[in-house]
Formats: sequence, C-alpha cells, structure tokens
Amino acid sequence: MTRTRAVTISRVAEAAGVSVATVSRVMNGSATVAPQLAERVREAAARLGYRPNASAQGLARGRTGMIGVLLPDLANPYFHEVMKGLTAEAVADGYHTLVAASDEVPEDEGSLAHELLRQTDGLVLCSSRMPRHDLSEVLDAGRPVVSVNRQVSGLALPAVTVDSHAGMLAVCGHLARQGHRQVTYLSGPPLSWSHRERRRALSESSAFGIDPQTVDCGSTMDDGYRATDAALERRPTAIIAFNDIVAFGALARLRERGVAVPDEVSIAGFDDIAFAAYASPALTTVRNPKEQLGRHAWRMLTRLFKGERGLEPQVLVPELVVRDSTGPAPAAIATPRLQGPSARAAGRPSVRSPRGEATSS
Repeated sequence: MTRTRAVTISRVAEAAGVSVATVSRVMNGSATVAPQLAERVREAAARLGYRPNASAQGLARGRTGMIGVLLPDLANPYFHEVMKGLTAEAVADGYHTLVAASDEVPEDEGSLAHELLRQTDGLVLCSSRMPRHDLSEVLDAGRPVVSVNRQVSGLALPAVTVDSHAGMLAVCGHLARQGHRQVTYLSGPPLSWSHRERRRALSESSAFGIDPQTVDCGSTMDDGYRATDAALERRPTAIIAFNDIVAFGALARLRERGVAVPDEVSIAGFDDIAFAAYASPALTTVRNPKEQLGRHAWRMLTRLFKGERGLEPQVLVPELVVRDSTGPAPAAIATPRLQGPSARAAGRPSVRSPRGEATSS
C-alpha cells in the first residue's frame, strides 16, 4: 500500500524558492512580503495541495479561533441548552468550542480550566464548583474568563446568572398557596452557587408559613432516587428537587413506593429541561432561560476580547411553570409504606396535558 507523502511547509518553500519563514508569513496573512513573492508562494502551495495547520496559524497570530467551555456534567441536558446558545453565537463570529467536563469532581476543574486556556482564546465556566483558590489561579493566568451561574465576591470574574433565589421563592410561594407547610428540599452539590442561592431562599420561606427541611442529595437522577426515602421520613407534603434530573429520580422512587403524586406528595424541580413537560406526571419546575445564558456568556466574552474590564454581572429572570406534579396539600399524610406491584399501579397518576402554565417569578 502506497502512502501519500504529506505536503510540508518546507516543500512549499523549496518549490517557491523562498525560506520557510517567508512561506509562514504568507500563510499567516502578513503584509511584509512583497506581492509578487507572496503570489509565487501561494501558487506553489496550491500546486502541491498544501493546507496550513489551522491551530499553528492561530498560535502564530496569537489567536486560536477556539473558546473553551468547562461543564460539571455532560449528561445533564441543561448544559446542552446552554451550549446551544453559546455555540450559535460563537460560530456566527467565526469561533469554535472545545468542551471538557469535570464529572462533578470540583478538585479536577482547576487543571481542566488551565488545559483549556492553553488551547483557546478564552474560557466559559458553566456552573463551576471549583474551590475559590483554584478559581483565583485560573483568573491569574490573565486570559478572558466568563462564569455562568456563579458569582464570586472579591474576584474579577464577569458572570451571567439566573436568579435562583427568586426561582426558589416562586416555588415556595406556589406551594404555600396550595396549603403546603412541610416542605423538604433535595439539596444540590454543596459547592454549587445555584444550590446555595436556593438554600438561602428556602430559609426565608417561613414568611410563607412553610417549615423547610433539607436532605443531602446531589445533581443526578440516581442522587434523587436514593435521597427520596430520607425525604419521606421527614413526612413532607411537598418535595423540591435541586434540578429536574433529581426530580425524575425522586418520581421513580415515589412510584416504586406507591406514593401518589401529587395527591399524597407534590414535587417540583428546577431548570425546565425538555423532558420535564413529558414526565408522569408533568413536572412543575422553574424555567431557566438556558439558551440565553449561553448567548449572553458569549457576548460578555467578546467584550473581554476587546479589552473591556469591570463588567457588571448580568442576572436573567426565571419563570415558574406549574404543571401536574404539584397540587393541594393533603389534610394529613401517613408515612408511605413499601407496596407491591399491584398497589403501585393503582396509585400511579394519570397523564394530563404536558403543557405548563408559565408565570413570572
């Protein structure tokens, strides 16, 4: 089998009768090469089929045409929507994205961020959980960095966030109007800024007459499934999950235990990912403007590229979406028992319209 020899910059230089440095300057668009000489180089490159390395060209110009995006969890559809908005804006401006995920290991985020910055022109940190010291070192690299869904006081970190505090207050207000007083929160990752904002709002829900409880959970479906038994031990009439994915796991466990939703226990999530409207029952949740987060993050990053500094945080407003998974609080609730398949089937709620009513929070 005959292998085709790769066309190198040296071969182009030899064919054009110039130095490698001259070819490099022509390929990088430098105006310092005489027009006739530059044309000779381009003709030789075209004749040989030479294609310059885009990454090498970018590095030579001090620009890669790439931006890095660091996510905590590639499996979470929430981040797909953020990426959709971010990528659309970046591509329109001639950039591409390089994505890495920490798999919810905050200690890995720092090294991943530095690696992305070595290969790109800037970095977007989505829902970063990395310790403050590591984040400070990333910013000390002196490259443009924008945060999505995390604000850090005392650090020059431009941020685009959703008002998670307002979102949680909207959920609590809705449940209070339904007569719920015993509400349990399936908490998110401890280092999540959004989780801390939701906890802060939950602590204020006593103003609605709610007695809030918290159960350690996480951000995945398995986390929600595993934490549900502990939540039920608190005898709540309503459960609020850190996100929709956690809520799906909780719904699965409630169904296994024969607990009717929302007749015995109401449940609400956060984010309004695409599947939330089609859960059984359709999930009450807080709709975050996910694509807009990505779009705003890109626009903020481009302002950093232009040398702007001291950018004020941008805070987007969420919406409460009321669907079938929440309803009036029962007058009394017994501790749910493990039941057999027939009892579980009998207690399974019917599916109604997946369309939710959206109200501003």
